[in-house]
Amino acid sequence: MTHELYLLQADFCKAIAHPTRIQILHLLRGGEKCVCEIFPALQVEQPNVSRHLSVLKKEGIVSSRKEGLKMIYKVNDERVFQLLDLITDLLKQQWNSRTKILL
Repeated sequence: MTHELYLLQADFCKAIAHPTRIQILHLLRGGEKCVCEIFPALQVEQPNVSRHLSVLKKEGIVSSRKEGLKMIYKVNDERVFQLLDLITDLLKQQWNSRTKILL
């Protein structure tokens, strides 16, 4: 792999490496959502959610469209959910391994 590809991978990982952004992605797993639906579900201020959505959008992880006055967001590639599921599985496996050592 080239150094440029490593940088792109790092930028992608940085884009999802925030608890709020991971929560946003989990909310979008159910389909498109308006910002007006996202921020109350997260109990976070709307400008904060918009900033996180902007980071995800910059990396091409989500896209948006305007519907009247509403901004609707969706995940561009559902494989991002497989990635999050894989991370969860790895964490569960690590937890189980650590628990066995402690017992």
